[in-house]
Amino acid sequence: MLVLDHVSIAVPDLAAARPFYDAIMAALGVEKVYDRPDALGYGLRCNAIEDFHSCLAVYAAAAATSDDRRHWCFKASTRAQVRAFHAAGLAHGGRDNGAPGLRPHYHADYYGAFLHDPAGNRVEAVCHRGE
Repeated sequence: MLVLDHVSIAVPDLAAARPFYDAIMAALGVEKVYDRPDALGYGLRCNAIEDFHSCLAVYAAAAATSDDRRHWCFKASTRAQVRAFHAAGLAHGGRDNGAPGLRPHYHADYYGAFLHDPAGNRVEAVCHRGE
């Protein structure tokens, strides 16, 4: 069962966040669904027939803060997507917070990568499948 329907991330500078989130979401195969002066949207919203989607919003918020204990983890279908997520994020203003690799303390096939976005928010991509 999917727990989250949608989530929002706040950033103080949407112009700085836009290339980062465009790049990491594209690396994960997630479509951009809106780009407004105050927000970006990725993924698909649920509806009465298809209730299994999820959506990410990135909002401009002048008082946005980051906390390393808070992070957002995105599902990847393959380990290659995790590597692409990490490379795309680094190439578009992100900072490394954990290179792509196995994290066996979670489970034997947990393959993840961690980044900080340009505002300092911690994001992750994970693939739970074996190679």
